[in-house]
Amino acid sequence: MPSSPVTLNLVDVSGDVVIAQPMIEAYMKSHPDRLAKVNFDTGDATEIAGKLQAQQAAGVSQIDIVLTGNDALGAGIAQGSWLKLLPDYNKQLGDSVATYLPDAKKMLDLGEGYAIVNDFGNPGPLLEFLPSTVTDVPTTAAGLLEWAKANPGQFMYARPANSGPGRAFVQGLPYILGDSDPSDPINGWDKTWAYLKELGQYIEYYPSGTTATMKELANGTRSIIASSAGWDINARAIGTVQKEAEVSALENTSWIIDSNYIVIPKGISKDKLAVVLDLIQWMLTPEQQAKAYDTGYMYPGPAVEGVTLDMAPQESQNVINEFGREKYADLIDSYPTVLPLSNTAMGAMFDKWDREIGAGMIKE
Repeated sequence: MPSSPVTLNLVDVSGDVVIAQPMIEAYMKSHPDRLAKVNFDTGDATEIAGKLQAQQAAGVSQIDIVLTGNDALGAGIAQGSWLKLLPDYNKQLGDSVATYLPDAKKMLDLGEGYAIVNDFGNPGPLLEFLPSTVTDVPTTAAGLLEWAKANPGQFMYARPANSGPGRAFVQGLPYILGDSDPSDPINGWDKTWAYLKELGQYIEYYPSGTTATMKELANGTRSIIASSAGWDINARAIGTVQKEAEVSALENTSWIIDSNYIVIPKGISKDKLAVVLDLIQWMLTPEQQAKAYDTGYMYPGPAVEGVTLDMAPQESQNVINEFGREKYADLIDSYPTVLPLSNTAMGAMFDKWDREIGAGMIKE
């Protein structure tokens, strides 16, 4: 550990700061001799890898921790921006990651040793709607296409490169449509790309993030949006979307697991690295992981074994009890759970979607 407490610069490009910040602040309170301050900032998942690459090329590292989803994780791996954590720092982190739940362990493996799972869950794709507005909810992919054609401009999903529900919707289609290889978006998604192109004829535009879709659902501009369990619960809990909003899944759905990762950019000093590794250990203890229930953002949230809702802060318990859905347990059990695309395949999917589906239709 350093001889004096350090200050860390953290950038969140996944929205995970709402979960991570209470854990980090508890560490700071418990270990003031190690961590004096954390400067919390937010960034764009599509831009962070380039920003880090420029800093590292100049030999000036200004970011010590990044909270990211699979989007920026993959881009950073491709550009060599992240510090390899496992097995390099297995002595510090090995015991902690050994306590992961099985699906969290799968998401850890997807990070190729560069990323540590902080929380996971948020299964999708789901369709979200207001029952007072939509009474004929589509139950199949073909039905959704017909509905969109009959109600132009009323269906919406956000740009996959910067939206968890957007990614889940696009990645879920190869399973729903029976494509030849759901793991290969370039050579195995013929049905999916054709479907997305046809569906795009009836979509007004693609927002750059999920929040915009939630707001447009709430104000009546859109009638059905792509969603996920975590976004469904959280958006209603914080008042972005009406409490009475409902969700449904299409036939033949496979749940795409989502997770938030902690990554460390290359160039971090040894003093800061020692503290960050110790901080990650702290964040993966059951006591801190119970905070991952939060306001349902990553439902259920905790990544390690032995964490139950009654261990969470009372506010989190209240939110899950009020805004969670009894049907989620049965709904999630009804369909298989699958991993998202590999980092390389994810990057290829983002690029193809941006060029062939979203070109000229993405709005900030």
